[in-house]
Amino acid sequence: MSSLKRIALFGATGVVLVLGVAGCASTPPEQDPVFLRLNDMDARLAKVERILGNQSLVELAQQLESLQSDVRSLRGDLEQLQHSSEGGRSQQRDLYADLDKRLQTLEGATPAAASAGAAAAPAVGAAGTDKHYYDTAFNLLKSGQYDKAITAFQQFLTAFPDSALADNAQYWLGEAHYVNKDFESGLKAFRAVVEHWPDSRKRPDALLKIGYCNYELKHWAPAREALQQVTRNHADSPSAKLAAERLERMDKEGH
Repeated sequence: MSSLKRIALFGATGVVLVLGVAGCASTPPEQDPVFLRLNDMDARLAKVERILGNQSLVELAQQLESLQSDVRSLRGDLEQLQHSSEGGRSQQRDLYADLDKRLQTLEGATPAAASAGAAAAPAVGAAGTDKHYYDTAFNLLKSGQYDKAITAFQQFLTAFPDSALADNAQYWLGEAHYVNKDFESGLKAFRAVVEHWPDSRKRPDALLKIGYCNYELKHWAPAREALQQVTRNHADSPSAKLAAERLERMDKEGH
């Protein structure tokens, strides 16, 4: 096999060699570009023969397959992380979307009321509609004033327990606790949504957060039960996808 390759090689380069002789008659053989090229090709051919002789190509193929498998695995992990990240951003948008719509339809607040809403929670019993107080509490939440938002939502629920916005206020109260990492208080608030407003459109989100709170508290069985309720009873909701992802995570963690 080595001889055949050399014959083919020298045959292919014979014309080059012949043409090069005339132009390089005065050049020493060891410095002639043609001879240098031939020597280089001969060395490369010998290297290939050695590889074929000791079956290194088989080993290289096995290593390549192993590397390809690792790359596929890493790509899958990356896609999962990207998907999880996007799911988190999507959930965050969903958390505020409904209230953002409400803000566009709220009655215009007075300058004094708007200023008060940016600084502190409203006092129960002051003049204003339930929408106004709801707006104020939500603005506190959006601005990161979570403790004031908690107080504002609690005051709203005390002053307007029968408001059409009460279920949303109860849910956002839970969110404020959750962001503060007060998972016990958040769990109570989210449970209240499920128990008192069974038909609320915030129910899937509340169940999801019940699962999340129990997960953070290492209450594995209640966490799994709540998340499964989301995937089973609210399969078409955005929360169902996030619940399925958290269940998969729990499976991998052995919970």
